Amino acid sequence: MADFTLRVNGSDRKVNVAPETPLLWVLRDTMELTGTKFGCGAGFCGACTVHVEGEAIRSCSTPVSQVAGKNVTTIEGLGANGLHVLQQAWIAEEVPQCGYCQTGQIMTAAALLAKTPKPNDEQITQAMNGNLCRCGTYERIRKAIRRASVTASGVAR
Repeated sequence: MADFTLRVNGSDRKVNVAPETPLLWVLRDTMELTGTKFGCGAGFCGACTVHVEGEAIRSCSTPVSQVAGKNVTTIEGLGANGLHVLQQAWIAEEVPQCGYCQTGQIMTAAALLAKTPKPNDEQITQAMNGNLCRCGTYERIRKAIRRASVTASGVAR
């Protein structure tokens, strides 16, 4: 066991866990931030996606020791001042079916829009490629990302 300090959703949080503990379990079990989901446990499905220093990462395969002292944003911290533009678009486009993968989808899309505010379809496909949706809501996800990019930029396309 070791002490680690993480800056999660804008607040410093100290934890005492084994260095190899996946960030996912620190967030869910230690910090009780259950919005981040366990999917495959190997970093393939994207359900566990969070941001570390603004980059989308798979928290199920990232040891907590690799993110100590870094800024971590979970779905709970994405819309710190109300719903994030992507969360609003997800609702407007009625994206979720079962909803299980949606937090990872939204976090991946948020990282995309932070870097590419007006992505084209190819950029959306590339960014979202590693996120699996067992219900197949991919077209609604794409529409929501397009909607969010228009809303965020204030320009219709």
